[in-house]
Amino acid sequence: MQLYKDQTLKVYNSLTSKKEIFKPINEGHIGMYVCGPTVYSNVHLGNCRTFMSFDMIFRYLKHLGYKIRYVRNITDAGHLENDADEGEDKIAKKARLEELEPMEVVQRYTVDFHNILQQFNFLPPSIEPTATGHIIEQIEIIKNILDKGYAYEKNGSVYFDVEKFNQTKEYGKLSGRKLEDMIANTRELNAQSEKKNPQDFALWKKASKKHIMRWPSPWGDGFPGWHLECTAMSTKYLGKSFDIHGGGMDLKFPHHECEIAQAEACNGTSPVKYWLHANMLTLNGKKMAKSTGNNILPGEMFSGENTILSKAFSPAVIRFFMMQAHYTSILDLSNDALLASEKGYHKLTDAIATIENITTAAATSFDILAWKQKCYDAMNDDFNTPILIANLFEGVKYINLIKEGKETITEEDKALLKETLSNFVFDVLGIENNVTSKESSNKLPEVVDLLIQLRNDARGNKDFATSDKIRDELAALGIQLKDGKEGTTFSIS
Repeated sequence: MQLYKDQTLKVYNSLTSKKEIFKPINEGHIGMYVCGPTVYSNVHLGNCRTFMSFDMIFRYLKHLGYKIRYVRNITDAGHLENDADEGEDKIAKKARLEELEPMEVVQRYTVDFHNILQQFNFLPPSIEPTATGHIIEQIEIIKNILDKGYAYEKNGSVYFDVEKFNQTKEYGKLSGRKLEDMIANTRELNAQSEKKNPQDFALWKKASKKHIMRWPSPWGDGFPGWHLECTAMSTKYLGKSFDIHGGGMDLKFPHHECEIAQAEACNGTSPVKYWLHANMLTLNGKKMAKSTGNNILPGEMFSGENTILSKAFSPAVIRFFMMQAHYTSILDLSNDALLASEKGYHKLTDAIATIENITTAAATSFDILAWKQKCYDAMNDDFNTPILIANLFEGVKYINLIKEGKETITEEDKALLKETLSNFVFDVLGIENNVTSKESSNKLPEVVDLLIQLRNDARGNKDFATSDKIRDELAALGIQLKDGKEGTTFSIS
């Protein structure tokens, strides 16, 4: 169904700094690109929040009936330390430290990334291209930009000439920065620098003898700059101009600013109609950082094996927690906040599970259609999930009042109530549908006891890989095993 024809969606466009009515370039079709991970370590929770925000946006646009091509890249080369043009490639450095081939590092952490996102119930993107798979396209873009005079080659490296670009176009329009101010606040280049100006950025870097990851090019062996891959892949799969580009707030400058400059220099047109940016996740009121210990990985939350939280939390509860804040707002993760979200999650899913059992009547005492539209109005207001959830709990309250005999509902409206809750909770918010009937849930202890026995057999055979897999998979479902003198027991979060 083409619901988008009956709904007016507004999105906050970072490029114009205001909410705008969303109208795709081609009616009924959307091209969306989101900057994916650099796969040199386990995906951290802050990244998960960003990707989850765009998974929710993807889900809602699909629900409205749009045909979407969603591209989310994998950065497996070219991302140097500190997001700069100097230093070591993040993946190459990890490979050197762990004495691995770079593609072993890429494979390991790409698998981890997909595993975590699958547990969070993400929909896969339409295309998930890699930087190393698009070296040819990147080289062609560099040649194009050089031919048009917006770049220069120096000692085997190629740099984008920001000052030359700014003479006819505007560098900094996404982040609101003026080139004159950037120049005034930047130290002069040292004698070793190959750049004309500090603001110039690398399109291609010459590989030193020690650099592991390298490819041949017209300028010698080297590797592409970090910003270039997104321009190459978004252009290839979505065209010179597409509808939505997403990513974290931290990418707005310089990464997305450089993307705009590259694309305009190469293609002569603005690449993106709507820029959307998701905000950061903090932990106990502070920035997450491995160096300070104020950090937790998704798997550690699922298993409960951490010193920060009081218990394990299921992926569904964590996702519900993240959906309770607007994607453009800073969200603080804490033990108390997760415990409160867990209660809300169970209250919501319990109500959905009991809809089938509520008694119908000849009339409905609640305006179901108005309530349903309020849910759409929330999502149409720049994907306002916290307001949506507040509206969903109005439906929960109504269900409970019907059970108490204080409200009534017809059979037809009961079906509409169930459908609306299912659409928004499971399809749009992406909360995994673990709602089960009482008959099937009564058999759960027997199933878990069987898995515990299989785990004990595996441990007895010293098959610790299988033993750990059973424990971890149960933890991901919100079932925690506890080994003690009396045997193994379990609890459900």
